[in-house]
Amino acid sequence: MKHYNPNNPFVVGKYISDSYFCDREKETEFLHKQVLNGRDVAIISPRRMGKSGLIQHFFNQPFIKNEYYVFFVDIYSTTSLAEFVYLLGKEIYEQLKPQKTIWKEKFFQIITSFRMGFKLDAMTGIPSFDIGLGDIHAPQSTLDEIFNYIEEADRPCIIAIDEFQQIGEYPEKNVEAVLRTLIQRCKKAQFIFSGSKRHMMSNMFNSPSKPFYQSVISMGLDPIPMDIYSNFAVRMFEQRGKSLDAETANAVWKMYDGYTWFVQMVMNELFSMTGKGSRCDETMVAEARDNIIHAQEDSYKDLLSQLAPRQKVVLQAIAKERKACNITSAKFINKYSLGSASSVQAAVKLLLKNDLITFEDGVYRVYDHFLSYWLVTVY
Repeated sequence: MKHYNPNNPFVVGKYISDSYFCDREKETEFLHKQVLNGRDVAIISPRRMGKSGLIQHFFNQPFIKNEYYVFFVDIYSTTSLAEFVYLLGKEIYEQLKPQKTIWKEKFFQIITSFRMGFKLDAMTGIPSFDIGLGDIHAPQSTLDEIFNYIEEADRPCIIAIDEFQQIGEYPEKNVEAVLRTLIQRCKKAQFIFSGSKRHMMSNMFNSPSKPFYQSVISMGLDPIPMDIYSNFAVRMFEQRGKSLDAETANAVWKMYDGYTWFVQMVMNELFSMTGKGSRCDETMVAEARDNIIHAQEDSYKDLLSQLAPRQKVVLQAIAKERKACNITSAKFINKYSLGSASSVQAAVKLLLKNDLITFEDGVYRVYDHFLSYWLVTVY
């Protein structure tokens, strides 16, 4: 396969190769150790810290991709077991489609509820996954079939389920118990569960009353150390005939507390602003940030238009604090004219549910750092 070299080495929102991935050596080795020893893993950390990138990086290591089938399913947007089953089945088939194995040929034979989606491409003769979400009529039965199929695999599998806490929101009863039973019986696969809502993930895996209690080895994900990221950023510029002050990379890292996605986004913009043979310095950071926010401004306005007035003022108050504590205290409420503590609590509940704010270690903050800055400067 031809190696792809992106024009901008600060890749955002996807994984390309080791060449554009920074660090996570200890975390990668940790995952490798757990897999070798037959342990499932739960990765728990805030969104945009790089969980998905780490898993894709781990899957891309030679000792994994040469010995295992790997599958990655992001269920953040799912709202039902049927959607979960659909995404899992589709991911398994799409990953196997290029493979020339007997196991691939068995896909529609074993997962019989997908047979209505079995069609041959008129040009290539290759079967296609031509099935819609509405075709999943008995999701639990289809899920049983998928796990039966996994047990027929001709090599071990690793299945990563991103934003796993979402299954706790499904309307169907006992989804956790059903999944736990199937996973316990599954000898051919190991699982990586990643999630961004710490309290929900911790409750799933650490509460004695929950089906997944003590079923995994848990790991957190901290920011990539600033000096390591700065060295990476400087090297990316140099490899493309540009230069970067380490102090500039440090300033960006500090601005976003090391949250990988936001740091990468600003570095991506800084790289695009720097000409070949030119130097990027700290004076360019504010313009890079403003460029990104300007591109998102219409979506931010649309977002605010959908919020109730009380949610808007609470969101703006948290943004102004940057890291807000004791938000139902009289001091906080009076400072921002928020009304009553009960109305603040009601607004916060909805803001948390819609992932507009996060709550970690007693601190509230606006999830999107760019939105937070826009709220403070524009409204």
